[in-house]
Amino acid sequence: MTEPSKVIHVRNVGHEISENDLLQLVQPFGVVTKLVMLRAKNQALLQMHDLTSAVNVLQYYTSVQPSVRGRNVYIQFSSHQELTTADQNSQGRKGDQDSQPNRILLVTIHHMLYPITVEVLHQVFSPYGFVEKIVTFQKSAGFQALIQYQSRQSALQARSSLQGRNIYDGCCQLDIQFSNLNELQVNYNNERSRDFTNPSLPTEQRGKSSQHSYGDAGSLYALQASGARVAFAQVSAMMGNAAAIAVAFSGGLPPGVTGTNDRCTLLATNLNPDKIDEDKLFNLFSIYGNIVRIKLLRNKPDHALVQMGDGFQAELAVHFLKGALLFGKRLELNFSKYPNITPAADTHEYAGSSLNRFNNNAVKNYKYCCSPTKMIHLSSLPQDVTEEDIVTHLEEHGTIVNVKLFEVNGKKQALVLFEDEEQATEALVCKHANTIDRSVIRISFSQLQSI
Repeated sequence: MTEPSKVIHVRNVGHEISENDLLQLVQPFGVVTKLVMLRAKNQALLQMHDLTSAVNVLQYYTSVQPSVRGRNVYIQFSSHQELTTADQNSQGRKGDQDSQPNRILLVTIHHMLYPITVEVLHQVFSPYGFVEKIVTFQKSAGFQALIQYQSRQSALQARSSLQGRNIYDGCCQLDIQFSNLNELQVNYNNERSRDFTNPSLPTEQRGKSSQHSYGDAGSLYALQASGARVAFAQVSAMMGNAAAIAVAFSGGLPPGVTGTNDRCTLLATNLNPDKIDEDKLFNLFSIYGNIVRIKLLRNKPDHALVQMGDGFQAELAVHFLKGALLFGKRLELNFSKYPNITPAADTHEYAGSSLNRFNNNAVKNYKYCCSPTKMIHLSSLPQDVTEEDIVTHLEEHGTIVNVKLFEVNGKKQALVLFEDEEQATEALVCKHANTIDRSVIRISFSQLQSI
């Protein structure tokens, strides 16, 4: 058996399969740093950012047959540990021709902590030439957009200048590839798509969502649904927790997280018994995984047992929460000697709670896991909420430095910056799942440093 390597060897790569096709096959598992198309042999070599990403690719595709444009491809570790310049040059003329740039760019936004709109993208890309059309869509890989320029030279200059840059300081990183489409079809001018050559297009057709052919979850990478067999949405739903979290953390687990822990129950100590209860612990721990049940130890009022959905989620909670300040106490957190919490009259059950965050789209929720921060993110807010309403709702928990209210896909969300992490943590544990004007709000930590 070939030794594990960052380099993945793909066989049966037909002439109809492009570099973009192969990139989209493995990018849910991490960043691809190099790609070599061996056209004469119907093969390709892809170098992942790190070994963990490559291992996750191979683990997933041992149980799922990868297929691109109706053709089964076969994946294994390469005998190469790194791709060299000589390897890359070996793809020859034909491979070079297949990767010729055109005027349409496929843009993926990584670490998208601020909403990105058509207007924002137009402002970013228009300095490099006339932008004819923009289509945006949400995939399991993240927020993506297709940008069509009037000329190929403009697209080439934009990619050269913007690849890897951040739209905002510290976030919203641009990952730009050349699309293999010849022309974008835009049916509506709205917040998701825009034809700058035809401003008279309607905003929406009642009862139908716009640009379904680009954002359809049944397509391989939101470009050509008819030829694909593996969808990002399917990858996210079918992959195990190890692969899902690797995707969320850009192909690598947080330092110190092994991914091999199988103990689900945690012992939390040094709690403030006058202020803590099961629901507040649920609000905090559910950021890192689904909660099965929680038990406060009556004979030790500053102790509690928290049973997570699996060992991976328990390990995340320990990694991110150990030492956090909560109600004036520094949280101590360790794995319990008990494999689970026995259901009883003094335990609180949460296994069937709709408030568990990881019931759907585990990749997305893992992506936002972090230690407590000064900034919290509020969603599911009422449409008529104001910044003053939010301040009134949260100000009892500490000094609010700043508030920013914004819309994502027509839904109100907010960022609230507190003076310190402890105040933000208290606001989260006390007000997550509370109501504002009959709307049950959701609160999580944001990794932004400022608004």
